[in-house]
Amino acid sequence: MDIAGLIDELIEREGGYSNHPADRGGPTNWGITQEVARDNGYAGDMRKMPRSVAESLYRRLYWERPGYAFAAEIAPAAAAELFDTGVNMGPAVATAFLQRALNALNRNQKDYPDLTVDRKIGAKTLGALGAFMALRGRAGERVLLKALEALQGERYIALAESRPANEAFLYGWLANRIGSGEAA
Repeated sequence: MDIAGLIDELIEREGGYSNHPADRGGPTNWGITQEVARDNGYAGDMRKMPRSVAESLYRRLYWERPGYAFAAEIAPAAAAELFDTGVNMGPAVATAFLQRALNALNRNQKDYPDLTVDRKIGAKTLGALGAFMALRGRAGERVLLKALEALQGERYIALAESRPANEAFLYGWLANRIGSGEAA
C-alpha cells in the first residue's frame, strides 16, 4: 500500500474534530493535534482544518521525515506499522521499537550487528532491516510486526497504569492500533 492509502485509512480511524477532556493533546482534527498544526503553520480553527492540511502533515512529519518511505522499500508492512505507531506515539518511539526488535531478532549478532537505539532511521537501521528481510522474508516481516505491536501494546498499558485518565483511551488504542499492520 502506498502512503496515500495509509493516510486515508488513518484518517478514517481518527475521524474528524475531537476535544476529549482526558486527552492531553487538546483539540484534534483528522488526528492532528492543535500543537502539531500550530507548529507547522496552521493557525485557523481546529474544527475547520482542511483534510488536505492533515494529509500533508502526515506525509511530511510521519512518513518522509522519519525515513519510513525508505523502510517501505524493504519491508512495506513494517513501514506501515511504523507510520501508524509514529502518528500515535511519535516517530522516535516507533523507530526505537524497530531498532529494539531488530536487535532482539538478530540471533546474538549472527545475522547483523546490534543497532544503537538512537530513535532515527539511518543507513545502519535500514541495513539491519534489509539483512533481516533477506534472511527471513515475508514470514519474518510478520514476526517483526508482532514484535513491534507487542512493544506498542506494552506501552499503552504502561500509559494507562501511570495516568488513570488514559484508561479512557486504552480500549480504543488496543482495538484500533494493535493488529492494524496485519492487512498491510
